[in-house]
Amino acid sequence: MWIGACISSIGTWMQVMAQGMLILNLSDNSAFLLGLDAFLGGIPIFLFSLVGGVIADRIDRRKVLLGSQFVQMGCALLLTTMLILHVVRVWEVLCLSFIVGLAQAFGGPAYQALIPTLVEKEDMPNAIALQSIQFNVARVIGPAVGGLAMTHLGNVWCFGLNGLSFLAPIISLILVKPKFTPQKTTDSILASIKQGISFVRGQSAMEALMVLAFCMTLLGIPMMTFLPFYAKKVIFTDMKPETVLTLFLSASGIGSIVGSLTLAWLGNMKHKGRATLIMLICLGATISGFALSKNVWLSCLMLFLGGISLIAVFALVNSLVQLITTNEMRGRVMSVYNVAFRGGMPMGNLMAGRLVESFTAPVVLAVNGVVLVGVALYFLMVHRRVAAL
Repeated sequence: MWIGACISSIGTWMQVMAQGMLILNLSDNSAFLLGLDAFLGGIPIFLFSLVGGVIADRIDRRKVLLGSQFVQMGCALLLTTMLILHVVRVWEVLCLSFIVGLAQAFGGPAYQALIPTLVEKEDMPNAIALQSIQFNVARVIGPAVGGLAMTHLGNVWCFGLNGLSFLAPIISLILVKPKFTPQKTTDSILASIKQGISFVRGQSAMEALMVLAFCMTLLGIPMMTFLPFYAKKVIFTDMKPETVLTLFLSASGIGSIVGSLTLAWLGNMKHKGRATLIMLICLGATISGFALSKNVWLSCLMLFLGGISLIAVFALVNSLVQLITTNEMRGRVMSVYNVAFRGGMPMGNLMAGRLVESFTAPVVLAVNGVVLVGVALYFLMVHRRVAAL
């Protein structure tokens, strides 16, 4: 599963890089459409993850994931074909982003619920950290390969190779044998969703963790979304925008790998809640630092530190949620987590895309960073349920 997901993630990051540039080229450098593309890719996850979580607890999670992979592969190959034929337009890219997001709304809870069934409970924090490593290894390799492909072969190769990369997780899913058999139930989907929400509300710190996950993506992810805009319109350098974007994504990815390796080495560490909030403060500070930087290498340093902080917060919150959750409720609870974690992305991206046109990208991202620091300080000093974990 690790190898298959890593190969697919490399392809995904190649397409993320190429698609950001494609949107800007097709829309005369519109920051709003760049944010709208990210919004449409994320909003289905916010709308349908709860249903996806119920399905992940009721049927074979591998089958759900296989369906998700086939849909995403089809979208990547369709976009590749349109690029080859020179018939692609902005609205078609936006529509395909929505369909990919819809597939991820069902695949995401199934995937997050499947991984813990492949390891023992005491190894779960390490498994989650290692899973973060593969995602962030891909964040380094994907943009690097994508940058070379865009420069020497054209952006169509980024989309085509992403489509082919989905074969790796498809093969992996056929091979794995998870230790989970869905329980038969006569409850309706709505009743099962209510059970998942009730479970979350019944845990003392779970609600606070969901709020943190939402705030982290609402305020933190726009920095990653607007990297193509920064590379093309904000940072002034002799380098090509594609080169600057590759440096940005690679710096963030390397930082995330460092953060993931550190967490994997620490294993089932104590005081996870307090560490989460401290790293959230660091994330907010680095976002503001990146926003105000006009130098390529200083920006890369901020992205490196931000990558460490972002993956640390993500992995620690994910570990805390997984450790509190029972296996029978895992799909539904992780779908609630998915709504919080992924729901902040489209809202933050759309809001930032609109505000950037009025207040400039540096101002909007700098304010995001300051607010994120404020949220972390509130949970660290006032509402201490997470800090006590």
